[in-house]
Amino acid sequence: MEGKVITSGKLTPLHSTTIPEIEEIKSFLGYHDYSLAVRRILDLCLDSGKEYLLREAIHLSTAFHGYKEVKAGEPMPSIYTEATALLEKVNEDAAAFNYQRKRLLYANNISKTYNRSRFKLEPLNVEISTGDVLGVVGQNGHGKTTLLRCLSGQLALDSGDIQYTQLKNPDHYAIKHHIAFIPQRIPRWYGQLKDNLHFSASISGVTGAENELMVDFMLERLNLTQYAHLKWTEISSGYRTRFEIARILLQRPSLLILDEPLANLDINAQQTILTDLRYMAKSIYQPMGVILSSQQLHEVEKVADTVLLIKNGQCLFRTGDEQEGEKENAIEIETTTEREKLLEILGEGVSIQYNGGFFTILSATLSASQMIHQLVSSGIIISYFRDITHSTKRFF
Repeated sequence: MEGKVITSGKLTPLHSTTIPEIEEIKSFLGYHDYSLAVRRILDLCLDSGKEYLLREAIHLSTAFHGYKEVKAGEPMPSIYTEATALLEKVNEDAAAFNYQRKRLLYANNISKTYNRSRFKLEPLNVEISTGDVLGVVGQNGHGKTTLLRCLSGQLALDSGDIQYTQLKNPDHYAIKHHIAFIPQRIPRWYGQLKDNLHFSASISGVTGAENELMVDFMLERLNLTQYAHLKWTEISSGYRTRFEIARILLQRPSLLILDEPLANLDINAQQTILTDLRYMAKSIYQPMGVILSSQQLHEVEKVADTVLLIKNGQCLFRTGDEQEGEKENAIEIETTTEREKLLEILGEGVSIQYNGGFFTILSATLSASQMIHQLVSSGIIISYFRDITHSTKRFF
């Protein structure tokens, strides 16, 4: 039992002397980034395909959460020792991971019109493969949810087509099991949180001891263990979002689509969930693509491979595409200095806009680093700075 390979993962390990992820995790441990290190160890042990390693990782995670409650903010030598010992076992016993990217979906000139509201999602193209994170940003009511529902097969298209390249027969049933859609408002569930996860795994064919193991993994991976025996009314909206992600992941979709998953999370939880989704997308055990919509531009841009800006039903900007506006470099700063003084320092060819909180500075001749260097060298006190030359933020 101890050396059993997790069957539903269908892993085909290849031999290697070093697993690259191990050095990264050791770095996290060395700098006391224990939470991230423990989550990555859980991922690594799942990808190894070895049940006994996954059980040890779950034990490590449980110990970490218990230790953290007692000595929050202090060094955790016992966690460090146990984690490094487990990493050595992974490197000795687990195989290297051969990650292969596969295209999951290609949407060609898709559009959708709502006759009653006269809203139209203008034709656009979308492509996503396993390991990709695609962010769809924009203000409410401009078409983000419409696009996500079209991609998930929930809405009929007016024009264009969607190719689900991994499906031989892409009928409604196949698409539903290929793609998981998590709406902004999580559907209510009944009973205990953990029981619902067991049920979700069982309907996907995960039964017996493996069902217990995978549910324990998801509880630890998404920090839900302490809420395992609670009901819907006893947990916050943020943890309901975590639960829904855990429930869906137990069904092993190829493509995960999330509509405003950050809406109910605090700023720290937002970045944690986004980072976790990025790592999970590149899993060997469960490789998948991730598409998510959000109004949190900065957070999404930090983790997404591609970002689409949707405005009035049109794809106004796509990272990686050449844009006319990118002939100008752009920075965003917060300072108490007057606009006239900033213009004096930066010279001709610079334009400055002010939205009441931040200055947006545009220049066709100065790079972002040159602009910030000139301002700081002139004694300007800047409390916030961001290069938005290639960001969707410049379109707001």
